[in-house]
Amino acid sequence: MNFTVTLEKRDTAQTPAALREAGILPGVVYGPERESTAVQMKPIDFDKLLASAGTSSLIDAILPGEEAVKVLIQDVQRDPVRDFITHFDLKQIKMGEKMRVAVSIVFEGVAPAVKELGGTMVTNLDEIEVECLPKDLPHELVVDISVLKTTDDNISVGDVAMPEGVVAVTDPTATIAFVEAARSEEEIAALDESVEENVDAVAVEGEAKAEGGDAAPADGEKKE
Repeated sequence: MNFTVTLEKRDTAQTPAALREAGILPGVVYGPERESTAVQMKPIDFDKLLASAGTSSLIDAILPGEEAVKVLIQDVQRDPVRDFITHFDLKQIKMGEKMRVAVSIVFEGVAPAVKELGGTMVTNLDEIEVECLPKDLPHELVVDISVLKTTDDNISVGDVAMPEGVVAVTDPTATIAFVEAARSEEEIAALDESVEENVDAVAVEGEAKAEGGDAAPADGEKKE
């Protein structure tokens, strides 16, 4: 899948805040063989690009007066309160050099241990760091959870088949997914009983404090 973005060069005399106020999203394109270039685009266009390409797909970036260059979305800054995107970084990639990138995991299939045994799916990882040449970079890594037939089964990084030319950097023993056994009626009842006991204990403690009032003064201490 090919991704393309057309960028406008940004007037650095305008502050990022002023640009955002005007409905423009500021960004930058940089790389080992180019000077950092201030750019801008419409927020809605960047949202669509991020949703489709993610941070592990090569993008053809077109800048005025230049040939298209291959970039990755390297960083996305967000407003800490309202969570909207405030700035983006695009890193130009050298096509002949290997790179390390975190690639998203996509789960497919149905786990028999969930469907037939009533277990609960647990996922520990949502991406795997890989090393490869840019031309071999996968958009995503598909993990088939239909192999989880019992609650003793699990899927580790080492179980994931990597595309040709791609090597996983993440620890191969790291667990990606497993199915947690369903609790028995006895276990659920024991948990409910434990919760009730804790609630009762807190209530009793609160009543004791209310009836006892302030603690007695220590020896030699004058109570006001």
